Amino acid sequence: MHRLFVTIIISVFLLPFAALANEDQARALLRTETKGLSSVPKDHLQNMIVTPVVSGSGVQFSRAWLDAQPKAKGDAQWKCLSEALYFEARGETVKGQFAVAEVIMNRVKSTRFPTSLCGVINQGTGKKYQCQFTYTCDGHAEEIGEPTAYARVSKVARVIIDGKSPALTNGATHYHTTAVNPRWAKVYTKTARIGVHIFYRHTYRSASN
Repeated sequence: MHRLFVTIIISVFLLPFAALANEDQARALLRTETKGLSSVPKDHLQNMIVTPVVSGSGVQFSRAWLDAQPKAKGDAQWKCLSEALYFEARGETVKGQFAVAEVIMNRVKSTRFPTSLCGVINQGTGKKYQCQFTYTCDGHAEEIGEPTAYARVSKVARVIIDGKSPALTNGATHYHTTAVNPRWAKVYTKTARIGVHIFYRHTYRSASN
């Protein structure tokens, strides 16, 4: 697609004037380029000049979009979600960060989990490696060392809490990275794969998590 437009630009604007002096050659060139354009679907041509909308809500899963949003702020629940996204997903794609945030919010809405963001995120914390989110019980201090990354995920948290993001995980309440294969993954329903995370939702069968 881009090659076609580059060809047109070179042919029409950059060829020496002498090459276009011959009227027959100029007409032949015009017919060739017109034929080439006619073979390109209209919607593809439109997409070349109009930026596609990612979602009906206006949310775009890109760092550029996040950076353009105002600085996020909120209460303790927002802070809990922001920190969870920072420690759990700051290295993920923006779409992956939204997906992880959605899972946490889905847990809040589920009767199987605590009814607040902080409650969900800190569930099981107190015994090393027996919590729901490892960073809360791995014995290491939770220090924000990448302020730019934190600023971005805090905006993701704000959008999720405000209910402005489109659904991505089809109701997922669990996820894991592609580097591991937990036992519960065998009994839950796989709903999506985004970046390095695979997402699942509950079934009626029991599982360890």
